[in-house]
Amino acid sequence: MKNFSTVGACLLVAAAFCGSAAMAVAAPQTGCEFRADAPDQHTVIKGDTLWDIAGTFLRKPWCWPQVWGMNRAEIADPHWIYPGQVIWFDRAAGRLRLGNKLGGNEPGLTKLSPRARTEGLGKDAIPAIPPGVIEPFLAQPLIVEEDELKDAPRIVATAGNRVFLGKDDKAYVRGNLKGATSFQVFRPGKALTDPVTRAVIGQEAHYLGTLALQKEAGPGADVHTFIVTGAREEMGVGDQLMRTEPVPMQSYVPHPPAQPVEARVLAIYDGVAHAGQNHVVSINRGKLDGLDVGATLQLYHVGQTVTDKSASKGWHNLGNPQVRLPDEQVGTLFIFRVFKRISYGLIMQATEPVVVGDVARTPE
Repeated sequence: MKNFSTVGACLLVAAAFCGSAAMAVAAPQTGCEFRADAPDQHTVIKGDTLWDIAGTFLRKPWCWPQVWGMNRAEIADPHWIYPGQVIWFDRAAGRLRLGNKLGGNEPGLTKLSPRARTEGLGKDAIPAIPPGVIEPFLAQPLIVEEDELKDAPRIVATAGNRVFLGKDDKAYVRGNLKGATSFQVFRPGKALTDPVTRAVIGQEAHYLGTLALQKEAGPGADVHTFIVTGAREEMGVGDQLMRTEPVPMQSYVPHPPAQPVEARVLAIYDGVAHAGQNHVVSINRGKLDGLDVGATLQLYHVGQTVTDKSASKGWHNLGNPQVRLPDEQVGTLFIFRVFKRISYGLIMQATEPVVVGDVARTPE
């Protein structure tokens, strides 16, 4: 089983210690119905994701917060779910319960207490979504917005006049380090153009490796001395630096955007022209458009415009012979990293290949 979010953790654990060890399921009118084939229980195992667990019980996995009644504070700081815990579906009461088996053949629950979020607990907890796919996109800002690299420090020379640098080589860097000592090295890539407005809204940054400061420029010197600590690809004069930022522990809680969103797929990664499940894409909407980490969108192929051939046969009362077909839903997109005007999303399900220009919008 694969796929879901730390949303469930907060609510499930909340359910376990809120008195009756259960929370009421949201009203049917929310559109967050249980699956007709939902199991009576699910024992969490290593390899599960929270998205998948949600999908086991719910028709729409991103409905987990509504079903459990999570508020925004809980979404921002959920607890975790761990292997060995059991999620029970009380069909008569329309409730979900979280607990541990008491032993024997009879189902039972032990009351769970809330746990502080720590490094150790995070390692043991099941992930929200497949972590290996998105890790490179969390550690490396592969999208640069506006003029973010305009005044970035850059490599101006190499020791021994090397054309390219590898691990442990020395590089000379010019620019304001702003107190940082660890940097990632990038080379500007292709511009990202909004499929609708045709305006350039960002730029891909080609990640090359990492540098560590060995000696800062002293009085009368123009350059800082760096050592290459990691080389994914060869780097050289002209390549630019961005400070290495710690990757925050994210709470991937699936939820609809706070406001209606209509976006387009900007680019597909992993060197493919068509994307499917577990592929990463970028879209032309971000923080300024109301998106946040965990926002879930539905993907659609844009409806084609076709000619109504009956209009050419004298059926003039049908109006314009050019008609637009409806958009066809082809998948679900889970937003895991958000910039100002651009976001990264992981395709959770796909019934057809996703292409650049496809629509991503608020779930219905």
